[in-house]
Amino acid sequence: MSMQSRIEAQLRAAFSPSVLDVINESSNHNVPKGSETHFKVLVVSSVFEGTIAVKRHRLVYDAMGDLMTKKPGVHALSIVAKTPSEWAQDETVRTSPECAGGSKVAR
Repeated sequence: MSMQSRIEAQLRAAFSPSVLDVINESSNHNVPKGSETHFKVLVVSSVFEGTIAVKRHRLVYDAMGDLMTKKPGVHALSIVAKTPSEWAQDETVRTSPECAGGSKVAR
């Protein structure tokens, strides 16, 4: 099972999201071709009602479990965590910045 599929399964189990998008952004980074190490997740769930952004991110990290801590695993994770009402008001998800890590020069 791919890392992307594993992430999707764990986030679905934890949040029963109304919207879930898991994007493998590894190809935008200085990693070997075919890597699954850099991801962006959009999770829209009522579980986030009444919680601040930092708490939401912690909940997502907790749901990811060993995918974040074991090798090989996820090296970088961008999180957009919204409630259904927040998502209904604004479906904007910012584009990830260009990578400046690894052997690439910072801009």
